[in-house]
Amino acid sequence: MSKLRDNVVFRFLNNNGMLLVLFALCGYYSVVTYSEQFPTGRDAAERLADRIAAQFGDDAKVLVVTRANAADVEFADVVANRLKQSGVDVIETVNGEPVDARKVLVRLNKKQTPVAAIACTKMTASWLIFDDLPTDFPELGEAQILQPESYYWPTFLKGDNLLNVANQIAVTAIIAIGMTMVIVTAGIDLSVGSLVALSAVIATLVIRDWFGGTEAGAGGLIAGCLIALVISTLIGLFTGVMVTGFSIPPFIVTLAMMLVARGIAYILAEGQSVYEVPDEFTWLGRHQWELGEIALPVAVLLMLILYSMAHIVMSYTSLGRYIYAVGGNPETARLSGVPVPLILLFAYTASGFFSGLGGIVTASTLKSGSPTYGFMYELYVIAAVVVGGTSLSGGEGKISGTLIGAFIIAVIRNGMNLTNVESYTQNVVLGLIILAAAMLDMIKRKGMTLPAFTFIKKLLR
Repeated sequence: MSKLRDNVVFRFLNNNGMLLVLFALCGYYSVVTYSEQFPTGRDAAERLADRIAAQFGDDAKVLVVTRANAADVEFADVVANRLKQSGVDVIETVNGEPVDARKVLVRLNKKQTPVAAIACTKMTASWLIFDDLPTDFPELGEAQILQPESYYWPTFLKGDNLLNVANQIAVTAIIAIGMTMVIVTAGIDLSVGSLVALSAVIATLVIRDWFGGTEAGAGGLIAGCLIALVISTLIGLFTGVMVTGFSIPPFIVTLAMMLVARGIAYILAEGQSVYEVPDEFTWLGRHQWELGEIALPVAVLLMLILYSMAHIVMSYTSLGRYIYAVGGNPETARLSGVPVPLILLFAYTASGFFSGLGGIVTASTLKSGSPTYGFMYELYVIAAVVVGGTSLSGGEGKISGTLIGAFIIAVIRNGMNLTNVESYTQNVVLGLIILAAAMLDMIKRKGMTLPAFTFIKKLLR
């Protein structure tokens, strides 16, 4: 095994294996989701309008028909405005259901208004009322049903989907920073999901009850978030005290705090969602910063900043080295002068802090606080940390690996959704991934000395 560890290929795979897995997953889901795409965005609307103007000229009369949802209404507005700029006569814009489009067609048919083209989305172009226009509405002339041109591209690699993956990963990845520190010290924190719920409930309750709810100003929003963050951090500190001061196993302490925090969230919120917050509260969870042609969500930017800071702490400071030392061998670390109890306190306090921050981001994204938030988050967070290469035995792991692990989990979940894998099966897959990652970690650490391999060798003799 030692010779294998000295191998260049082994070292490369050991250091970059999870990154290669991430690329492989992206490639796989790109292949299996490769299909015909029907664009509906602003660019598609502008191209459709330009095509109609070029094909029919300034004298054409055009009807625009879409559904009434926000995306389709925007599509219709862009098409209509673009056509008008080109000098094309837009007779009317219909945003609604087939019955609404039929009423307009009947009216135009009675007025004997010739229609050169009807601009639609993919969905509205398939409505039955357009199947036989010349027969049903002969006075309209030879109206053509036109929609944006389709193209072939992986659904997984569409901009909206990649942005969705980034948004999905933000909260999990933020919480995973604290979880990484805890697991590196050979601990575990099962309370993170419940702290997400508690933090979200406290922040929104404070804003509603103390600062005017929907009328709250920036100061009230900041105060509500800070109070929630402080309480979550103090709970993390309490967990650390129980682990270090009373030598209670981390599994038991955090399991208890998981139940306590979730219960308090339900009590405070009275089992209901707290949604009386102003629109400005969604800035952290929904706002996007325009960086050229890229719209980067604020939550993702926050995640990247936090990971950069955590990487510096874990890789280049004494605190980071102490965390690894405590996880590797706490007794040796103590004899070397490392304040083991303080390091453990810091790790669990940090976990509480990042869980609370994740709760605030969740509340901001959903514009409400609910005691149901964070359910199963501990599973996703632990999966991200373990898949990212952090050893459950402690003393080994990287913050950058955790981020890659979070991306791997997010890509797998997103890919399974795109390929219509049912939720129950997704849980099975996620559980097997955690088990496989833990097994690979033990193989990497102990190699052929594992009891399973020893037993196999005895059978083969």
